[in-house]
Amino acid sequence: MFSHQKWKFSWSQIATVASVIVLVSLVHLFLGPVVPSFDSITVRQAQNLCGPSNESISQVTKNSSQSLVVVAFDRRFPADSHGAVVYRNASWKAEIGQWLSSCDAVAKEVDIIEPIGGRKCMSDCSGQGVCNHEFGLCRCFHGFTDCSQKLRLDCNYEKTPEMPYGKWVVSICSRHCDTTRAMCFCGEGTKYPNRPVPESCGFQINSPTNPDEPKMTDWSKPDLDILTTNSSKQGWCNVDPEDAYAMKVKIKEECDCKYDCLWGRFCEIPVQCTCVNQCSGHGKCRGGFCQCDKGWFGTDCSIPSTLSTVGEWPQWLRPAHLEVPSEKNVPGNLINLSAVVKKKRPLIYIYDLPPDFNSLLIEGRHFKFECVNRIYDERNATVWTDYLYGSQMAFYENILATAHRTMNGEEADFFFVPVLDSCIINRADDAPHINMQNHTGLRSSLTLEFYKRAYEHIVEKYPYWNRSAGRDHIWFFSWDEGACYAPKEIWNSMMLVHWGNTNSKHNHSTTAYFGDNWDDISDERRGDHPCFDPRKDLVIPAWKVPDPYSMRKNYWERPREKRKTLFYFNGNLGPAYEKGRPEDSYSMGIRQKLAEEFGSSPNKEGKLGKQHAEDVIVTPLRSDNYHKDIANSIFCGAFPGDGWSGRMEDSILQGCVPVIIQDGIYLPYENMLNYESFAVRVNEDDIPNLINTLRGFSEAEIQFRLGNVKELWQRFLFRDSILLEAERQKATYGHEEDWAVQFSKLKHDDIFATIIQTLHFKLHNDPWRREQAVNRTKDYGLPQECLHKTS
Repeated sequence: MFSHQKWKFSWSQIATVASVIVLVSLVHLFLGPVVPSFDSITVRQAQNLCGPSNESISQVTKNSSQSLVVVAFDRRFPADSHGAVVYRNASWKAEIGQWLSSCDAVAKEVDIIEPIGGRKCMSDCSGQGVCNHEFGLCRCFHGFTDCSQKLRLDCNYEKTPEMPYGKWVVSICSRHCDTTRAMCFCGEGTKYPNRPVPESCGFQINSPTNPDEPKMTDWSKPDLDILTTNSSKQGWCNVDPEDAYAMKVKIKEECDCKYDCLWGRFCEIPVQCTCVNQCSGHGKCRGGFCQCDKGWFGTDCSIPSTLSTVGEWPQWLRPAHLEVPSEKNVPGNLINLSAVVKKKRPLIYIYDLPPDFNSLLIEGRHFKFECVNRIYDERNATVWTDYLYGSQMAFYENILATAHRTMNGEEADFFFVPVLDSCIINRADDAPHINMQNHTGLRSSLTLEFYKRAYEHIVEKYPYWNRSAGRDHIWFFSWDEGACYAPKEIWNSMMLVHWGNTNSKHNHSTTAYFGDNWDDISDERRGDHPCFDPRKDLVIPAWKVPDPYSMRKNYWERPREKRKTLFYFNGNLGPAYEKGRPEDSYSMGIRQKLAEEFGSSPNKEGKLGKQHAEDVIVTPLRSDNYHKDIANSIFCGAFPGDGWSGRMEDSILQGCVPVIIQDGIYLPYENMLNYESFAVRVNEDDIPNLINTLRGFSEAEIQFRLGNVKELWQRFLFRDSILLEAERQKATYGHEEDWAVQFSKLKHDDIFATIIQTLHFKLHNDPWRREQAVNRTKDYGLPQECLHKTS
């Protein structure tokens, strides 16, 4: 079939033989996207489908003779007794489910003109960057400015007589500093000059007098033992890996292989680095920055230019009709092309921001596990990480590869601004050039500055923001408290977060960690907005490591009779317990109150909770099989930590009914899905009565909620992002790991599909968006009855 061929010609070659505009039809070259199927409906809904399928009510407005179509979607898809309408296995709020069932289900593809850029960059970015062929601008690699001049990125702050290597910073270095990345290595004169010497590895460690106390690093004194070469005590920079593995030599335990692209205890194995979408097969990943092949550009090298080969175009640009102008009509430049592609709305334009906001953050990170949700081992096999904020990488990769992506800003319904806040915060102390000096130790303040700079960039370079005052733009804040510290300039936009604090009760920073507190950020910078506005924003689930073991066990479908525990919570319970968080403000005091009432493990005083019960587990003790314990429970606690925690996701993925105790705070999809169908909310003041409340549910209500959790659990997984990685691994190495096999069996809508459905509803029904001018010339691929609010 043609879909398995690669056509070996570029668009500039086509233009050479074209003297007039030629229309090249490639409709049959690739298979198009599949039309979504109708979801199953309840019996009650089916009974209401016997009437005419185009049932509507026409009303005439008082001030106009024009007929206004008001559609009776509620008659076609009436809400159930809990106020929900089921669409594609999920219980939605009635109005939303009715519109999705009536309109999203029948959406058709429309023709979209996609521009294929051909602009050149000055000096081809001097070989130290990637040319954006849409604008003719360079994205320069780490350590370069204008791609022609090297920056000097020092590892150390300015030295003083007391601190010859400057004050502490993650990049602090007593050996050789690579000033293009501010990273520390053994350097010349050692046997392994390219072996990393991260942080305390290069400095003297003082052992404590009390064995229970931690070791202390003396940042003013280099550790010369890492340079020794004698046979009995070879240092880190000179030891052969085989000798160390054979236990012939003891190596300083603080020395480790922390940088990306290297594997093994001694960094002796070069491996694949982690990049966004692994450069889409059209480039080389260099430490986190995609160095794209000729003819390709973008953060993940997924955007073809006029130099690209047609058969290698990404799926979101297939199939296509191509308009190829004559080369002589565009002197001095490669030709520009227009590709007509069939797509379904909503369409999303993704800004190709300068790399400061994404690629450079990944390339320059000092710990391989930060900023990303996977690394690669000695076989170049995928190693998924438990990095809590891995959803940002998963979402970014998903949206870059989705069929809903467009490069035509005039046709776009939404605009995504890819700033990686989790990487900014994790890297705030990484190196002097990141410059925390003006932020009084507040990572939240530094992050606000990054988002403000991204806003200023898109306002200056693009026309799209000012057309809607940013109401059709999307930003992602993945850190603990979400968008609390978003700069005031972008608050009109939609915020994707993991925690939806409306500030109706908790109207201040709730984190117990000083560096993330936002209370002291001035109103001049932040404004006075809440952390979350349910009219426009969306809480999405957090990242969870792909767990093939739990998948094989099918914990999500464990039946009621095997769930013997009434209520379960396992996590940090605060200062009353050994190794508990010392701050009273941790979890806004909610976990502490729960433990005081229902604790099933003794606290420091040897006491259990006042109302402890045999079928109630509230413990800080690490479980041997956490997922199985949840799967053995009917109800599971979903409480905050320093902001959001992943307990909602843990509950849903193991088929347990989540019990939410955090007043005024929205959880994933709560302003879209009907939580009464699958969750329980309890007020913070009602914690002492929690177990009585849960025992009051009838068996029918319990079965109802468990059944709905079982139907929607896949909407709490980044399945599509995980399968993108599975496809890459299979294409490169020809085999599938167990996680890939298990995830390929999942067929229902995941996190990204739920976000797309939400955007589709908002596009035509969101009052927040209706304040902007509506483009009535667009083809939305929907029946007119679905557009009455749009137009």
